[in-house]
This record gives sequence, C-alpha cells and structure tokens, in this order.
Amino acid sequence: MYQGKKIVQPPFLKAGDKVALVSPAYWVPQEALQQAADTLKSWGLQPVIGPHTNNLNVNAYAGTADERAADLLWALEDDSIKAVVCSRGGYGSIHLLNRIPQEYYHQHPKWIIGHGDITILLYAVVGAGVMGIHGPMAFQIASCQEPATSIVRNILFGTLPQYKIPGNPYNKSGYAEGILVGGNLSSFAAIAGTRFQLPPKQDIILFIEEVEESLHNIDRLFYTLTLELDFERVKGIIFGTFNSIKYDLQYGSVEQMLVAHLREYEIPICCGFPVGSNSCIPLIYGAPCILDVTTDRSILTFNIKGIMESHKVDKANPQLMKE
Repeated sequence: MYQGKKIVQPPFLKAGDKVALVSPAYWVPQEALQQAADTLKSWGLQPVIGPHTNNLNVNAYAGTADERAADLLWALEDDSIKAVVCSRGGYGSIHLLNRIPQEYYHQHPKWIIGHGDITILLYAVVGAGVMGIHGPMAFQIASCQEPATSIVRNILFGTLPQYKIPGNPYNKSGYAEGILVGGNLSSFAAIAGTRFQLPPKQDIILFIEEVEESLHNIDRLFYTLTLELDFERVKGIIFGTFNSIKYDLQYGSVEQMLVAHLREYEIPICCGFPVGSNSCIPLIYGAPCILDVTTDRSILTFNIKGIMESHKVDKANPQLMKE
C-alpha cells in the first residue's frame, strides 16, 4: 500500500504516443482489438497490441494468468507506452494481483483504462498511489460507443469532464469532497478488504454499479463492503446503473434498498449516474472530486490541481445534462 500523501496523476497524452491494448481477463477476438487500434490511430496515437492477447485459455481467458500478467508487465515496463487500454472485463483480473508487484504501478505511472472486472486492477493501482480511468474498454472503443469514447479521448489528452445529471427521487442532498473509487460491486467487494487497499487517511467518494446479479446478492455484497471499508471515510456515494437484476426481494429498485440501508449516514447520495456495463461514462479513478447533490440534479467535478486552474474542463455533455 502506498504511504504517500498524494495520489499521482499519470501524464496526459500527446499526438504520437504509444498506447497498449492488453487483455487481463476474458478473451476478445483480434478483430475487435484491431478495430480499437484503428480508432486510437484516428486519435493520433500509436497503438500496440499485447503479444499474448490471442491466446485463448480454457475457452474463456486471454491466455494463462502468467501470460496475461506478462502482457500487463510489458506495457508497464515499456516507458514509451503512455497508457494501457484493457480489452474486456468478465473475470480474471484477480489472477494478476500477486503476479505484478504493486509498486510497479507507482514506478511506471500511466493511465490504465477499463471497468467491470478491471475494477480490481484499478483499485490496486490507486492503492499504489496512481490514478486510473474507469471507462470504456477496447471492444467498446472499437464500436465507438458514445459519449464514452469521446470523453475518454478528451481525458487522455488533458480535458476533464464535469458531469451534471438529472435528479432522482432517491437522491439525498449534500456536498462532499474525496477521492473517487469503487466500480463493479462484485469486483470491488472482492478486493476492498485486502492488502491492496487505499492510501490511509483519504476521504472517499464511493461509486458502485452492477449487472446480472440478484437483489439479495447485491445486498450481501454491499454489506460486505461496509465492513471492509472504513465507512467513516466515505463522504458521498454515487449509485450507477444496475442492469439485468433479478428481483428476489420486495423492493422497487436497487436504489430503494441501498438508500434505506444508508439512513444512518449523513452523506449525499446520487442515484442514476450513467456509469456501468452499458453506459461506462468515464470516471477518473483515485482523483480528488466534488459531489454536489440536490433532489433536482447531481454535479460531479474532478478537482485536479492544474487542470482546474487552466480551466480545461469540459462542461458540455448534453447526453448527461438533458433533463
């Protein structure tokens, strides 16, 4: 675990920089990686594809655990590579944790991008003291999924989003500041109580999303999370999308259940934020941020010194601001 006081922001990219495409978890066809590479080229970047990404293992993973770890190590250790785009989540990232020394992320700071199962890697990266991007993966970049693809491109080149979304009946008004962490609930709950934990004494803005889980299992995972994290550090919560949920408890929504569980906490709660398996709106993992919630709207601002001072903040996200 990183003991420093500040989480490092990797350098932003410039035209001609190399970006690696790797597969830490499930396999994707090489055609999808090549399409993602073509999109990155159109951004003025130089994509390189990990050598083991086409090694299908047990009809699921993109190679053995050692091969997947080798590709991520290759991308980290090559200083000419400035960012790492993960191809897909699914399952398997947890296999890499003991195969990559955590301090490597801090020794070779670069943007690592992904969501879902990649939450596990992002949490380990922030635990090492480096920001990441919870955002679209290679198979989504390949299909130019918008607005996520354009926003992640802007972030990589140094323009940060400011998100404003409509209100939600389950919102709880308030203002909070902290570093942004979280992600897929199943993946995050699996790592949050391990040695790959956050730097100490950092206030947290927590965000979670889930897909294809039962309501009772979401309940169990969320309670597990409240036991694993020092919840006194959680100053605000963002609930993302919950897709294809099995309603085996008598609640009208996931948000209704979870907000009821949080009555004792006097913190703002934003519901309905478009982050999850389908929307994957990019969030800067480990970045200091401001969450301002009312019943009518929620605003999330990334408070990264230097960026805010230079006003390189994109406030025009019509897909998110429509009310």
